[in-house]
Amino acid sequence: MAFLPKAILLFAPLTLVAYAQDVAGETPKDRSRRAQALGEQGSTALPALQAMLKDSDSGVRLEAVKSIVKIGTQHSLSPLIEATLDADPEIQIRATDGLVDFYYPGYVKTGLSGSLSRLKTSLKGQFTDVNDQVIPLGIEVRTDVVEALGKLARGGSTMMARANAARAIGVLRGQAAMPDLLDAVRSKDSRLIYESLIAIQKIRDPSAAPRISFLLRDLDNKVQIAAIETTGLLGNREALPQLRDALDNARNKEVRRAALTAIAMLPDPQNLTLYDRYLTDKDGLTRAAAFEGIARLRNPADLPRLESLFQAETKMNPRLSLAFALVMLGKVELSEFSPLQYLVNTLNSSSYNGVAEPFLIELAREPAVRTSLYQALPSGTRDEKIGLARVLARSGDAESIPHLEQLSRDADSEVALQAAGALRALRGRL
Repeated sequence: MAFLPKAILLFAPLTLVAYAQDVAGETPKDRSRRAQALGEQGSTALPALQAMLKDSDSGVRLEAVKSIVKIGTQHSLSPLIEATLDADPEIQIRATDGLVDFYYPGYVKTGLSGSLSRLKTSLKGQFTDVNDQVIPLGIEVRTDVVEALGKLARGGSTMMARANAARAIGVLRGQAAMPDLLDAVRSKDSRLIYESLIAIQKIRDPSAAPRISFLLRDLDNKVQIAAIETTGLLGNREALPQLRDALDNARNKEVRRAALTAIAMLPDPQNLTLYDRYLTDKDGLTRAAAFEGIARLRNPADLPRLESLFQAETKMNPRLSLAFALVMLGKVELSEFSPLQYLVNTLNSSSYNGVAEPFLIELAREPAVRTSLYQALPSGTRDEKIGLARVLARSGDAESIPHLEQLSRDADSEVALQAAGALRALRGRL
């Protein structure tokens, strides 16, 4: 047989039998080093690494999972799904984050995996406070990936592993795992409940709303606020009495603000006197919620006072809410100082584009607003074009297609890429 370099013999793809023969006599430390080294070899090393997932030593299996995540190709998905079945919580967590990372590149660095550390008797890790990550519309996630994460959310080895899986489901918009999330919100662990609620928000399935109403009075502040927010986002009008009760009996301004914001998402003329009560509230976000509530009542008689409030308001959040209200009440023109132009301009702000974009998505459901937004596309900045592409992906119709097609040929490659993704998402939705 021709001579082969030792490195090739070491890292060539191995069958289970060959792997068993090769590692005979090796210590767990030796096998762990092998797993680490295989991570440098790319997809060809995946069969050998997947075989290592059956190793009797958890440390070897852990290093195998790390290497599979590092390789990070589509061929990594099946081994990672297998790794979610491991009894070791760290392996479950790293497999979870690796699955998400394939669809949301960079997630492993920012997710729970990035903070994990093993102590003698426990596993420590810190969830990041930012929980707004979600894959772009149009990206399809394999069903078996979502199913594996759902099983973890329902029955992972630890509450940390379950909560991490729930967060992952939200990032991937895993609709198929909704029954698992609804099971998870009935646990007694506040972190798991919270992560499950945020995931439900991201999936936006209105049918889930009645199943979380019991959390609107939860004693945990974060859980109660998340439940209130989710109720509003899912449009559960039947929960209005409970939301009003949460507003009247709020323990703090955060709960009061969340309750009013949720009520504002559920238009009801009976709420007008309630909104009037908070128009001059000292908390800017509470004022903003009141403005949004009036906006969604769509009463033209409210336009003059909202215009006056818009001119006088100095805080950014309530001013954006007033701009939203004015457009909702018919000020759809696009001019230098118009409220719609103000919202479009705010797409350039890293601090407030996350406020302006959802407003524009809601407003763009109206044909007259979409017509004005088309005018903004050719001369918009990079951030404006990208933001408006996302808006049209969510709220556009067939007439939006040629505008996105034109944007997909933009000279700015990033704009073109985002517009192409928005176009796919729009066509898929239509």
